[in-house]
Amino acid sequence: MKKIIFTGGTGRFANVFKLIKNKYKIEYPSKAKLNIEKFDSINNYLKKNKPNYLIHCAGLSRPMKIHDDDISRSILINIIGTSNIVRACKEKNIKLIYFSTNYVYPGKKGNYSESDPVLPINNYAMSKLGGECAVQMYKNSLILRICMTEKPFVHKQAFSDVEMNFMYHEDLAKNLLKLIDKKGIINVGGQKQSVYKFARKSNKKIKSISAKKKLGKDYPLKQSMNVNKYLKLIRD
Repeated sequence: MKKIIFTGGTGRFANVFKLIKNKYKIEYPSKAKLNIEKFDSINNYLKKNKPNYLIHCAGLSRPMKIHDDDISRSILINIIGTSNIVRACKEKNIKLIYFSTNYVYPGKKGNYSESDPVLPINNYAMSKLGGECAVQMYKNSLILRICMTEKPFVHKQAFSDVEMNFMYHEDLAKNLLKLIDKKGIINVGGQKQSVYKFARKSNKKIKSISAKKKLGKDYPLKQSMNVNKYLKLIRD
């Protein structure tokens, strides 16, 4: 039985993923056992447990404002922490799967493919791209640029003028293990639609608001990705 180490095991996605039956032995180490901020902690844990795969889901995400207010913490966890993970996986030739974000794309034209140029739209995305840079140096790796959220939609308002590929955690959880032997970069998300249209499916009372009015005329409204590669892989 192949073994997977899953960082971020107490996070929102991990709690959904744990419910999916699979053929792998999966371990979700606590920060006390595997601290991504400390290379020796990662290295010692991997040396002892000898996994075949490491799914790197740990990171600093919400609230987005924290990446502006505390850039040191954002850098330490999302960039340096990911770099530590890459170094440890490289030493032991462990397949690395990294959770990145659709926000690394500029969000100006939409339908971004995996080969399109990136230009992060905020500090959170910048920190995730910093992690990507380290991961891309290690060839035995897979980067997933993901657009997903909890179910039901957590906010009381949703943008009617922002186009994205939101999917729920459950949607990726049931398909994630179909991807782990792939390499390179894969855009992961659902149907292209406005955030409001997506959110309204699970909450009919959600209010429609305009990102352009709330965040300014320069806010990127076309944040959708081309997810054909992902859809083909999960169908095969």
